[in-house]
Amino acid sequence: MNARTFGVVAALLALCGCASTNPQSQSARSLGWQLPLGHGTVASYAETDGAGAPAAIGVVFSATALDGLSMDSDMHRCHGRTHEGHVDAKTQCVHTQEHVIPLPDSVARRSDVPFKWVLLNWNARGHIPPGIYDVPHFDIHFQMAPIADIFAIEPGPCGPERVRCDQFAIAKKPLPANYMHADFKDVDAVVPAMGNHLIDVTGPEFNRQPFTRSWIYGVYDGKVIFYEQMVSRAYMLGNPQGCEPIKSPQAVAVSGFYPSVSCVRRDAKSGEVTVSMEQFVHRTASTPEPLAAK
Repeated sequence: MNARTFGVVAALLALCGCASTNPQSQSARSLGWQLPLGHGTVASYAETDGAGAPAAIGVVFSATALDGLSMDSDMHRCHGRTHEGHVDAKTQCVHTQEHVIPLPDSVARRSDVPFKWVLLNWNARGHIPPGIYDVPHFDIHFQMAPIADIFAIEPGPCGPERVRCDQFAIAKKPLPANYMHADFKDVDAVVPAMGNHLIDVTGPEFNRQPFTRSWIYGVYDGKVIFYEQMVSRAYMLGNPQGCEPIKSPQAVAVSGFYPSVSCVRRDAKSGEVTVSMEQFVHRTASTPEPLAAK
């Protein structure tokens, strides 16, 4: 993302401030930003219930968005530039296409909804670890932290994803145990312009099953900063129609509406694919449990 694009997006965002096959909510859908993707478009969206509470927050891919996707890096996440500013894209860049998508005002302006914008990454070649996530897929980050804070996490020499060393240490600051589900582990997956990714190591992809979709929590400086749904392109094209329960932590640090299921659906008539968080419940902030002594 160049400086001009970052400034525009930051200003606009400041203004915005159990497997289940249950039918999708019939609430009216409001769209956020829409961007070109592949041969189609992708947009953020939100749905609210009759009382105004969030019913769904997600992204919608048009029928042709999964065709003609770029195979190249957009050069956003590179490390090791020369003094002249050059970089070898083949060896020093993560091959991802990155998109910032603000959420609709109907949720982004609300103080009781912690999710404000989406960071969407198309990974044409997948990413580490090999044999697990190295297939074409999307990383869909539902962000809580301000965009300026996220993009301030810089490339550097530390960790497998090559992050600035002081920020790598900050990203690995442990969470209070009651703020994270026990199945999610720190595997050093600290990424520039994202943060640390806590992985569900009990997931099927770590038990000799092919990766289709996976839920991840993002953390930085001892706080949860995003919820993430990873989903393979092949799965999205395979007529998905269901929801899966989110392994939620025992407690949250900030009061507000939080989802209890994640859903991936392909509409048989329109061909659109939606990836969403749904069945929101209001949770009251709890006191953090003391960190275990080292």
